[in-house]
Parts: sequence; C-alpha cells; structure tokens
Amino acid sequence: MALSWSGLPGWRWCWLVTVCCLFTLPSLIIPVSGIAFHLPPNIRKCLREEVQKDDVVKGEFELSVAPQEIKTHLHILDSKGHKLYEKEDAQKGKFAFSVEEYEMIEICFETKFDTPYGRPPPPPREISFLIRHGVEAKNYEDIAKAEKLKPMEAELRRLEDLSDAIVESFNHMRKREDEMRGTNEQTSSRVLYFSVFSMLCLLALTTWQVLYLRRFFKAKKLIE
Repeated sequence: MALSWSGLPGWRWCWLVTVCCLFTLPSLIIPVSGIAFHLPPNIRKCLREEVQKDDVVKGEFELSVAPQEIKTHLHILDSKGHKLYEKEDAQKGKFAFSVEEYEMIEICFETKFDTPYGRPPPPPREISFLIRHGVEAKNYEDIAKAEKLKPMEAELRRLEDLSDAIVESFNHMRKREDEMRGTNEQTSSRVLYFSVFSMLCLLALTTWQVLYLRRFFKAKKLIE
C-alpha cells in the first residue's frame, strides 16, 4: 500500500483533508457584516444588506459618548419602506427580527444637532455596527442543549444548515440571472422593432419628400 507524506495510507490522508476542509471553509463564507465609521452632525448615513427569505437577522450597535444635545437615531427599513427596527437616541444595544421574503434592508443612522451661532460643530461620532443573518444568527449552543446534541452533532447540524443556505443562495442567483436574461431579451427585441419602425418611417418620409419636390418643380416648370 502506498504511503502519503505523513506516513498515513492514501485514502486516510484524503479523508483527513476532506474533514479539515469541511470544518475550515464554512468559517470563511458565513455571512457576517461588521463595520465601524464616523458620522458627522446632521448627517444621515445608510447601509444596505441583502437578506434571504425566512432569514433571522440579529445585530449589535455601539456609539461613542457624545454631549446630551447630540441625538443619533437608528432606523432599519425593508425595500417597501416599512420599519423593521427603530431606536431613538441610540447608544448601545441589540436587535433581532425575521423577514418572510427576500429583502434588501436598509440600516440608517442619523445624527441630530442644532449648532448654536458662533459655536463650532462637535466632532464626528464613532459608530460600530455588526449584523448577522442566516446560519450565523443561529445559536447552536442553545440548539444543542435543547435537542441534547453532542458537539459533533451540533457542528454537523451547522454544516447542514450552511449547505442549505448556500444552495438557496445559488438558486436565488440563478433566478435573478434568468430574470436579467429575460429582461435583456425583451429589451433587445424592443430595440429591434423600434429600429425597423424608425427605418420604415424614414423611408416613407423620404419617398414623400421626393414626390413633393417633384410636383413642386413641375409646377414651377423647372422639370418636365
């Protein structure tokens, strides 16, 4: 039997590499969005996040300390403008909600401050924001305790949910690709019909212009 570099049989080496990939790659592709930025006074800044159908969305936010007259408001809206979460005078906190269909949610921070005359505006406020959805939003420790799963079983459950999420993402991308292809085909056919119609109109206008000029020159006895 041939031996690999590590002295293990070839099939065991392949099995070991496969298991390592299964436990390592998911940590690289789990959707986690964390961001930190500075928000000047009286400025509204919005972030957008793509969320799949039936996803649970969890997030955390923390703002730097600011004077009492500075208020920063947090609003999370769906694609139709409905408020999914709202926090006036946000300082620090968490939120969680779910969506029933595919959404492009919008997370907006807005700072309100009335600058007195002659007083310089305060410095920008630092905002730290973290959002999780899909597999990352699930707490598999609680699931393991509730269902009495072993650590390996809980990890396999997470990998199963992750694979389902990846398949769902690919299906959604394929659906969007089909929609875009249909739109492109409809646009191409409409452009073709419009081009043919424009050519027919130009041909008719040219024919009418030639006939009109011929009658005009005959009336002026410039041609026979």
